[in-house]
Amino acid sequence: MMNDMTRDGLPVGETAAQLGLTVRTLHHWDEIGLARPAARSAAGYRLYTDADLERLRRIVVYRELGLDLEAIRAVLDEPGDDVSAQLRVQRAQLAQRIDQLRELDDDLGRMIEAQERGVLLSPDEQRAVFGPDWNTDWPAEAREAHGSSPQWQQAAERSASRGAEDWAAVTSTLAGVEAELGAAMAAGIRPEEATAAALVERHREALSAFYPVSRQMHVHLGRMYVTDERFTAHYDRVRPGLATWLCEAIEASARAHGIDPDTAEWA
Repeated sequence: MMNDMTRDGLPVGETAAQLGLTVRTLHHWDEIGLARPAARSAAGYRLYTDADLERLRRIVVYRELGLDLEAIRAVLDEPGDDVSAQLRVQRAQLAQRIDQLRELDDDLGRMIEAQERGVLLSPDEQRAVFGPDWNTDWPAEAREAHGSSPQWQQAAERSASRGAEDWAAVTSTLAGVEAELGAAMAAGIRPEEATAAALVERHREALSAFYPVSRQMHVHLGRMYVTDERFTAHYDRVRPGLATWLCEAIEASARAHGIDPDTAEWA
């Protein structure tokens, strides 16, 4: 019986193995009338003839080119200009997909670079955006210290899509809030007053352009402003004593929201 089956055609399992398909796929194509075996064995099993195999090979080729099953049916059963038309449509779609993949590759490249560098600006662009006192080594130092933290990853994800104008807008917003903080201090506003609390919230929102800053995290940053001489110098250039005033205002705001600054966690 096997000799008869082989001579008249191949059974489903052998056909699937020969073409690198699954038996389930062949059954599906049979059910929808795309590729029906033309012969039967004496026992009633489906057999694929040479002509059936040729049709299956053509189906496999067009499927690998990206045509859907209905388009393949049209190509095989309605030969002529329709074949060229279908292939042109598929080629146009492929060209569009290639463009999308190139854009994705560019985006991935920027994301990788942002994770490694932090700020995707040249040294000259950094100084132009962040000011002449900006040290272009700071991003590398920050990555060394915090590169494995969620905040670095979040900041890098945002940095990947930012150019010089975007960073200038972020810097301008933060500088504006800092100037208002200095003006409030100069006007005699105490750190625990409502005006100071409102400015503290705006300061936290401006910082959140880099990564989401919670009130607990803000407390830690505020204390860093008075313990890290670089940050102290930055805020005290806005207004002498502003680093200490801002730290006190942040802690007062935290207490007003039920947070003990002494036990606040970085979270």
